Amino acid sequence: MKIVLLAATPFEIAPVLQWLDQAPQPGVLPLISGVGATATTWALARHLANDKPDLVINAGIAGAIDRQLQLGDVVHVVTERFADLGVEEADGRFTDLFDLGLLEPATPPYINGRLENPSAASAQFLTRVHGITVNRVHGSEQSIAALHKKYPEAAVESMEGAAVFYACLLSEVPFLEIRSISNYVEPRNREAWNLPFAIEQLNQTLIELLKSLHQD
Repeated sequence: MKIVLLAATPFEIAPVLQWLDQAPQPGVLPLISGVGATATTWALARHLANDKPDLVINAGIAGAIDRQLQLGDVVHVVTERFADLGVEEADGRFTDLFDLGLLEPATPPYINGRLENPSAASAQFLTRVHGITVNRVHGSEQSIAALHKKYPEAAVESMEGAAVFYACLLSEVPFLEIRSISNYVEPRNREAWNLPFAIEQLNQTLIELLKSLHQD
């Protein structure tokens, strides 16, 4: 089984990379894309154009919008949106491309304006959540309030997830997005983040997942 393990930065999956050096898993290829949707789309699309794997696993940290999630929780993101692709109105509201009429909500690979993982139901090992992808993480009370109003179902925020959904859906490659909660989406407070714990929990989950897939 060929698996691409995609992360934005090497430090997010450093323990897995070390584990792979010590115990190579045939068919598992780490791919570091760089931060953000643009870098991720380019890195993944270039790879998929040359070699389609059996599965892409996007792994990384995320901010929790849903306060029921705890720092260090590892979740399976089953839907995504590009949450800042559009225009800001004079009153501060965000209007996306679908609202503007620049893109039909059913334009492939979108379903009702959202990107959905068609194989999500087959992965029941983690809490399933809805995600949004942004170029600028939310850090003010006003923007966070607008986010809750616009996308009330969103539970986590990242900078790459929707790009992975977009590329994999159009390439017809199965995929998973696995995220560990490093912080809450709140007025900017870097001291409240717990990156080491989030990375530890993420990588434990990834190693268990890769072992199980390799056995299959």
